[in-house]
Amino acid sequence: MAAQTTDSILLVRPSNFGYNEETASNNSFQKRESQLSRKEISERAISEFDNMVQILRQAHLSVEALQDTFEPEKPDAVFPNNWVSFHENGAIITYPLFSAKRRPERREEIIDFIEVKYGFQRRYSFEQYETKSLFLEGTGSMVLDRINRKVYSCFSPRTDPTILDKFCALMDYNPVMFTAKDSQGIDIYHTNVMMAIGEGFAVLCLDSLVIPDDRAAVIKSLKETKKEIIEISLDQMNAFAGNLLPVRNAMGESLIVLSEAAFQSLTNGQRDSLSSHGKLIVIPIYSIEYFGGGSIRCMVAEIFKPIEMT
Repeated sequence: MAAQTTDSILLVRPSNFGYNEETASNNSFQKRESQLSRKEISERAISEFDNMVQILRQAHLSVEALQDTFEPEKPDAVFPNNWVSFHENGAIITYPLFSAKRRPERREEIIDFIEVKYGFQRRYSFEQYETKSLFLEGTGSMVLDRINRKVYSCFSPRTDPTILDKFCALMDYNPVMFTAKDSQGIDIYHTNVMMAIGEGFAVLCLDSLVIPDDRAAVIKSLKETKKEIIEISLDQMNAFAGNLLPVRNAMGESLIVLSEAAFQSLTNGQRDSLSSHGKLIVIPIYSIEYFGGGSIRCMVAEIFKPIEMT
């Protein structure tokens, strides 16, 4: 039976974290202004990463923290969920990335390590679509309801509907596509900054769903699958309150991992609603969020071990 959460995750420890001007062209969450040097920014990101690994391991999660290579320089290597996903049917899938600077992040030695350790048997690749300038950036572009076999996905330069349809046919999912805009009317670059799916809940920035029919369709789909909708505002979305990750630890306890910025943006009522679905694990990653334009969910590639291993 499919599970919505896993106790095993992949993280990539950055070697050259920093602002990527290529991704900034359609990621309005990134910021460049700083008095810090590139080296200082990278050092802060590494410190935040190491602290995150320690917190997650103390919460009894199985964390594969693999080191980024120094060359070629990969400023966004800390966000592996965009280029790879691991599934209970034994499949590993790699994805096409919008930024050419990011494509060296797809490292065969990482895939080989996970494949051998966890017993994955199949490999599928979508990166050939990069030659056609078509992209689907993994679980950034797609928010998966694994139990109900639904993919929630917003249109953006990084999410091509044709590749999404191929993913759905390959993995037996049904797509729920919609338009989502930020407060400036710009397409939201990744679905996972405006919504998250847990076993019994969904965090959703309803204000970003500017087309009434889209809003109604998303709400209907979530209610059909008995999700409690925890609504966040555009300002809370900008603080990465939608970019959280439900997991479970080695004892089977439900956890919800989110950044300190996201947690601080939430009201007491929202915190209580989330806490009813899992213990909140709060992690400060301010530099990674500010310069990278991504948060906790973006940093994690979930490892859903093949069924026969569980």
